Amino acid sequence: MGKRQNKLLQLKPKLDALVKNIEQPGFIDNDPIQFMYAFEEKNDKELAGFFAAIMAWGRRDIVINKVNDLLKRMDYKPADFILNFSESDAEKLDGFKHRTFKPIDIYWLIKTLQSILKEYQTFEGFWKRCYQISNEQDRELIAIFYEEFFAFHPEVPPRTRKHISNPEKNSSAKRLNMYLRWCIRSGSVDLNTMSFMPASELMIPLDVHVARQARALGLLERKQNDWKAVQELTQKLQFLDPQDPAKYDFALFGLGISG
Repeated sequence: MGKRQNKLLQLKPKLDALVKNIEQPGFIDNDPIQFMYAFEEKNDKELAGFFAAIMAWGRRDIVINKVNDLLKRMDYKPADFILNFSESDAEKLDGFKHRTFKPIDIYWLIKTLQSILKEYQTFEGFWKRCYQISNEQDRELIAIFYEEFFAFHPEVPPRTRKHISNPEKNSSAKRLNMYLRWCIRSGSVDLNTMSFMPASELMIPLDVHVARQARALGLLERKQNDWKAVQELTQKLQFLDPQDPAKYDFALFGLGISG
């Protein structure tokens, strides 16, 4: 075993202890994942979670308020609202704003999700198809998701497309990787509502805090917070736990917010 792997193994007990400490039910109350817990039905959970994940940008308390505002406009029935969405419902989105999200973006995301639900019945059904294509083409799942998602309505404006990441443009795709962690992993926080792929294939959600801690611990050498950094860090974490590498998101995130 090389020096590098020895060093990784020395980190493992510390990181495992951090995961155990932070991956607790109390974590849910202050995290956007709470919106998946707010619903009983599978589609409601996964669609609310999708908006919560892609809007998870900035302070968590502000994100939670904004996601709640959006779901309130959907009468807290996201699947029903999306499936039955018509042009007259668009006015319910008027005035919505979060960071660079505007009503036009929510409108096109809803129109696309409506097309997905009509064709696949569940959001997971669409993800499963993307996963199959990614395996057939040997490409990143999230890159296929981006491609297939926007294939439904080619007229979706460029500004809306920017809200969905694409690893083939070297984006770290932090928010979509986080969403997949929520849906695929099982634990005290993550819900395991989807089973189209194994947890062993999850990529680490890489944000500024996680990247900073990973570099401080010697888990990440790459300077940019991009897809190549996601691949490098995930590979190291797969060595520590081949079955569940994404669990270390809790450890690195926890170190980041605690300083």
